[in-house]
Amino acid sequence: MNIIDWVVLVGILTIIVSYGIWKTRKVQSSESYLLGDRDQAWWMIGLSIMATQASAITFLSTPGQAYNDGMRFVQFYFGLPIAMIILCIFFIPIYYKLKVYTAYEYLEGRFDSRTRVFTAILFLVQRGLSAGLTIYAPAIILSAVLEWPLKITCLLMGGLTILYTISGGTKAVAQTQKQQMTIILLGMIAATTIIVWQFPANVDVWDATKLAGKLSKMDMVTFDF
Repeated sequence: MNIIDWVVLVGILTIIVSYGIWKTRKVQSSESYLLGDRDQAWWMIGLSIMATQASAITFLSTPGQAYNDGMRFVQFYFGLPIAMIILCIFFIPIYYKLKVYTAYEYLEGRFDSRTRVFTAILFLVQRGLSAGLTIYAPAIILSAVLEWPLKITCLLMGGLTILYTISGGTKAVAQTQKQQMTIILLGMIAATTIIVWQFPANVDVWDATKLAGKLSKMDMVTFDF
């Protein structure tokens, strides 16, 4: 890595973490910490959800998966918009009306404390495994680039995330994910532009798309096992 790489890497990490902490410096109550005072803009919540769904694993692995296996992995995401719409119509208004802090609080009121504990454990186990993979994948890249031990890069990334999450709660997560999603989108645009720019002189985007189609790389729906 040269000096420009270090400036970009350290600068981006510092800006994202510092911005999240600074924007949430006035968080004093549990309602602010867990619910963000219910005053977050819809577009910020949307970007935060997108950043949650499009983790580092998605950004790092799906281009290679599409190159090797085609676009059929996209069908995995077909159900997400439908699920989001159902949640927004039927579930979110209930939580908002009851002013509960978590879905588990609602489950305890609807059923009992055992239901709350059981579902919370299931969620924590699932998210713990998921978060481990989400940190591990980019940590491998960072370890190779910096030539640092993998344990160090895992601790570094996890530590920075814990720092702004604990300091500001939901608002800090939303603010930092807004920045992260912006970087992801700009990176995708830049990568696409570079790829198209490096096409051979006699090949355009339409030609490349037709070639990919002939090789069955554009099939987004397949019923094969």
